[in-house]
Amino acid sequence: MEGMQAYGAGKAGGAFDPVTFFQQPHTVLRIVSWLFSIVIFGCIANEGYINKPNEVEEFCIFNRNQNACNYGVCMGSLAFLCCLGFLALDVYFPQISSVKDRKKAVLADAGVSAFWSFMWFVGFCFLANQWQVAKSDDNPLNEGGDAARAAITFAFFSIFTWGAQALFSLERLKNVSFEEEYNKLFPSQPHPPMI
Repeated sequence: MEGMQAYGAGKAGGAFDPVTFFQQPHTVLRIVSWLFSIVIFGCIANEGYINKPNEVEEFCIFNRNQNACNYGVCMGSLAFLCCLGFLALDVYFPQISSVKDRKKAVLADAGVSAFWSFMWFVGFCFLANQWQVAKSDDNPLNEGGDAARAAITFAFFSIFTWGAQALFSLERLKNVSFEEEYNKLFPSQPHPPMI
């Protein structure tokens, strides 16, 4: 019954309480993930492209691999937008009266969070590998090294923040009661006597 109070129609339509909203662990993690995505995107977009003193064309700081910079910028900006979307859903969540819609929202949150955790694992491995094999003579002035390391570090931290969000979503899903909905769909009928 406790789960139905929190995720059923009983609490739907209540007023938005910002203090309670910002004290929830999944909201805090989502804001932290949002900030991490800004750092990753900003570091690569701002200092991820350099050139040698005798060259005009800029190249990616990660081993001259444009795909590495493109991956970091793309994933950072998409994670930023995804965080904003799910923050909006978290604000709207108490207004959802349908248990089915609440389940869908929690399942979507769990799936998307697990997906982003995996994508940041891939991104961390890719960026770290490209940074490791980068030649030091490509960057004689050592420009952008701190930004590249920051992007790699925050990609690593993002694995855990998105993974924790997925775990919190799965925990929220446990609180959603399926029993009431099942009883509505399949009411129990008396069994005919056995002969």
